[in-house]
Amino acid sequence: MELVLEFEKPVVELESRIHELKRLSDDGDVNIVDEVIRLERKLEQALRQTYKNLNPWQKVQVARHPRRPHYGDYVEALFTDYTPLAGDRGFGDDSAIEGGLARFGGEAVMVMGHEKGRDTQSRVAHNFGMARPEGYRKAARLMDLANRFKLPVITLVDTSGAYPGVGAEERGQAEAIARSTEACLNLEVPLIAAIVGEGGSGGAVALATGNRVLMYEHAVYSVISPEGCASILWRSDDRAEEAAFALKLTAADLKSHNIIDEIVPEPLGGAHRDYETAIGSLGDAIGRALDDLSGQDGAALRQARRDKFLSMGTAGIA
Repeated sequence: MELVLEFEKPVVELESRIHELKRLSDDGDVNIVDEVIRLERKLEQALRQTYKNLNPWQKVQVARHPRRPHYGDYVEALFTDYTPLAGDRGFGDDSAIEGGLARFGGEAVMVMGHEKGRDTQSRVAHNFGMARPEGYRKAARLMDLANRFKLPVITLVDTSGAYPGVGAEERGQAEAIARSTEACLNLEVPLIAAIVGEGGSGGAVALATGNRVLMYEHAVYSVISPEGCASILWRSDDRAEEAAFALKLTAADLKSHNIIDEIVPEPLGGAHRDYETAIGSLGDAIGRALDDLSGQDGAALRQARRDKFLSMGTAGIA
């Protein structure tokens, strides 16, 4: 059954009416074409009004929409000659993070990102995009490989956070996240990170410590999920909506504090309604970032990345 967000119900009702009208034959009593045109105009107006005024909690729901583009969709649309690479060379492979060699605009790159899965079977297989230690160690391995062969790195972030299970903790989850973040900071090649859905906690930062951090208009990026924040502060996740407002997790909030570098616009109604336009906009933003960073000295790229993150949160401090 297709997920319908609460605030989208009037929009979905209009879409259903349009769909039904298009299935009908014009019996002469009703001019179906004119009615469809009228409803489509009304639908566009409703979408524009709804998405213009999304609050932080509604943005969280859009960012989590299961119909948003996934890692595989970006790879298929934006990259060619993709060769997946697997394993951390220590424990095993983790399909919550996928990656490999590819070409972007004809240039050889290393691309990696979180994959949540679409249906129940694939979501379980990808652990809902929540990586275990071997996922972050794989990411670090691929970044080291990219550094060795002077390949720009592109990461696509979409996770509620790293997997918090007992097994993951026993295998060094915190250390693995730290090593992946360290690998980002040590790169002497451009690193472009894009927050395409949820950017949750250290599980996101481990792939998002980039020279340029892009973020979709309706994505979210925060130190903890609203539910996690509410459970810690108020001992109940019933106040998750309140927490979403307090966390300042929207693209506009993060851009105002220089946490991200560019907001990538989404098509009317969100990326889940128009893959082609959404992915095209992201591809254009990645291309601009790569053009801006190309030709820069490796040591300078590394230092600029470190300075960028060290300076966050220091405004106004003497």
